[in-house]
Amino acid sequence: MWTVISYLQSPELVAGFQRFCGLVPTETCSYTTQNGLVNGFKDGSVKTRRRKAEHVNGTAASHDSNSNYKIDSLQFDDKIKESPRSRYEVKNWILYVLFVASAMLGHEVFYITCLPCIHWNLDSFLCRRLVNVWVVVMYIGQAMKDILKLPRPPSPPVVKLETRVDAEYGLPSTHAMAATAIFFTLLLSAQERVKFQFELGLLVAVVLSALVCLSRLYTGMHSALDVICGVLISAGIVIVSYPFWETFDLLQLNSPFSPIVALVLPLFLGYKYPELEHYSTTRGDTTIILGCAAGSSVGYWVNERVGLTFELVGPFPVTLPPLTATAFGLGVARFLVGVLMLVLTRQVFRWASLRALCWVYGASVSDINARRRKEIEVPYKFITYTTIGLVNSMLVSRVFVLMGLL
Repeated sequence: MWTVISYLQSPELVAGFQRFCGLVPTETCSYTTQNGLVNGFKDGSVKTRRRKAEHVNGTAASHDSNSNYKIDSLQFDDKIKESPRSRYEVKNWILYVLFVASAMLGHEVFYITCLPCIHWNLDSFLCRRLVNVWVVVMYIGQAMKDILKLPRPPSPPVVKLETRVDAEYGLPSTHAMAATAIFFTLLLSAQERVKFQFELGLLVAVVLSALVCLSRLYTGMHSALDVICGVLISAGIVIVSYPFWETFDLLQLNSPFSPIVALVLPLFLGYKYPELEHYSTTRGDTTIILGCAAGSSVGYWVNERVGLTFELVGPFPVTLPPLTATAFGLGVARFLVGVLMLVLTRQVFRWASLRALCWVYGASVSDINARRRKEIEVPYKFITYTTIGLVNSMLVSRVFVLMGLL
């Protein structure tokens, strides 16, 4: 068993997959790990130079199991202060575009566009159900990363195409978790609402989930073990929670305590997110997800109270109308207007909340380290994305009605 686990966690397995798909390193590259400066060569050999324990701003630099953790101000024995990113050659551009695009299905740009698009152009019920499952899956996955503290594949031998999440841990892959949860929750929920060929929907869900999972190997961000564990954990959550989805829907829309719980519980979870010895983007990203879910939940509760839910009208499952040129044009218009409203909301409330909190705590807005403090980062991101959730669930569709787009 341990032999299998070690094989699945091996960076050589990831590097082999990258080479097989036409992504190969082209020259000597240097990478910073906790143990020192690692030089990788074309022939696959590796040379490591140890570094002394350093102090940053008077504090000992933290050491943990994440081989991708970087400290900008580290100075090495040989005075090398920077490590260039890996250089690579793409020999198969079709796979490159396919996997890089698939990886975006787990990024913020996907969450702020495609998930709301289901609300605007298909059924707000499905969007609500997706957000409910998505937030549970993502919080569990993100927290597990920072509790288990298992490293991402080291580079070299792996070529890394992403830099933002280098300081995050690896297992489980939350991209794999999100993809599995979103596509299969949509499949299970849509069969109750609209008529479609289930076998075709199952094929689409499997293919899209597989593309996202493989993209994490291709981009060098996860081992095969990270991805497999992410899929299994997410599938387990979906299977266990599935019998309770209807009950949760009823409580979410009808309980007088729903908006209070929807705001207080996510904010509490954001503040109680597992602490690390170094800064990681996981807490901020998790707060973003919690905020989106909180705002959406309150918005859907308000819609139910006023009797304007923008949901499909039964009897279910309904037959969707044919996709005509007019319907397609209206869908594109709704998408553009909706995204514009969400982006403007994000910019305005991010700007205002960040400055208000920095003023309260006597910090400079331009100070990146101050913005990373929990007492600033958690509330400003929670306020911003809770507002985005409210705008998406309540305001956008009403603007569509006023503009004649719905």
